[in-house]
Amino acid sequence: MERRLNAELWDKMHYLFRDFNDRVVHAEFEYDFTIDLEALKTVLICAFEKMPVLHSSFRDNHVSPYWAVNRYTIEDIMSVKRIDESDADREADSFLTGELPTDGRVQMKLLVLLYSGKTRLCFIENHMCMDGGDFKYFLKDFCRNYNEYVNNKVSPLDFRTGNRSYTSVYKDLSRADQKAAQNLYRNINKKDSHAFPFTEKSKDDRSFIARKTFDAETFAKIKAEGKKLGATINDMLVAAYFYSLYELAGFGRDESVSISCAIDLRRHLKSNDDLGYTNHTAWMQCRIPELGRDIFETLSYAIRSANEFKQDKFMGLYGLPLLSLGYKIMPHAASEEIIKIGYSNPLLAMSNIGILEVEKLALCGNEPVKGFMTGAVKYKPFVLLSATSMRNELTLSMCVRGNEKDRKIVSDFFDLMEKNINALISPRIPDFSE
Repeated sequence: MERRLNAELWDKMHYLFRDFNDRVVHAEFEYDFTIDLEALKTVLICAFEKMPVLHSSFRDNHVSPYWAVNRYTIEDIMSVKRIDESDADREADSFLTGELPTDGRVQMKLLVLLYSGKTRLCFIENHMCMDGGDFKYFLKDFCRNYNEYVNNKVSPLDFRTGNRSYTSVYKDLSRADQKAAQNLYRNINKKDSHAFPFTEKSKDDRSFIARKTFDAETFAKIKAEGKKLGATINDMLVAAYFYSLYELAGFGRDESVSISCAIDLRRHLKSNDDLGYTNHTAWMQCRIPELGRDIFETLSYAIRSANEFKQDKFMGLYGLPLLSLGYKIMPHAASEEIIKIGYSNPLLAMSNIGILEVEKLALCGNEPVKGFMTGAVKYKPFVLLSATSMRNELTLSMCVRGNEKDRKIVSDFFDLMEKNINALISPRIPDFSE
């Protein structure tokens, strides 16, 4: 008899997002040693056995979708290539931009590249199963289990297996706040037609990942200057994002533009150790009324907008009850059509995934020498800027389905981001005309 798992709210929402992106989270880490492949296989199988959603297929029966648990082999999950180091980037990007079908046998895959005494691990996982926040937790758990297995012969079974429901986000709120939060039916984000200046969609478009890395010195300046200006790292990046967009897309200086920023709803939890790996991400709409006289005024607008959200103790929880109701009262196919009418997928978005802690991603004492994580491949005109930091270096990335002209447009955008970040962290010359 077929074993089934519940399709949770965020599973269904990210399935709906198939019209906007490939729903895949991507991660890549390079280590300066050769990994134990047999141990790696064992840890992977144990992880999949603890999390059956990772070896399940999503069944959309148009009425009440569910996960069908599959039998699988290690070959379904993991592949190994021994290559020349000069081919490593090409092989990694080819894998990372590959497809991961919702009806496939497994919902996470790993490519292991071996070259010149090094190991590069490339992961892709279905966003329906977990978001970037829980994927970070999973990777740290994965590395810890690998180390315990190789060093101490401990069975690699220490993976979280709890509740995956979106309702877990309410569990640590007071009873009064729980009641209030579960009645926040209103969606407070507004539609905005401003978009990234991509070319038109084409059947010849292909997925690619573009990235820009800022060295430790620059990243330290972003943090230090931001502190002086009363800005978080996120505020600094959003301000540069806005300023670069106005320049790249030619928006009028007096036009109001919004960028949606991912919110980790775990902020409402005291701990998520008793929960399963899942999705707990919403969006905060950062809106500026105009470009401003200079990038510092743009930054002030971004800070003001972000602070308005941060002052709300229910930040990120608006609209969740409405989504839940929409999926409950109608067959799934009808729910999707109704939600599409009321839900506005942001054209411009940013996700600051945060720090990738090398000490917690170490394998038998070998910390990753480089790596990054990034969100889904977006379909034009939608775009997502992802940010991660590792070894005090900042990596910005965009995953796009487009053509060579689009690749050049993204490259120009990153050049503008570099210019505008440098403007933010350079000594400010007073404007005596103010």
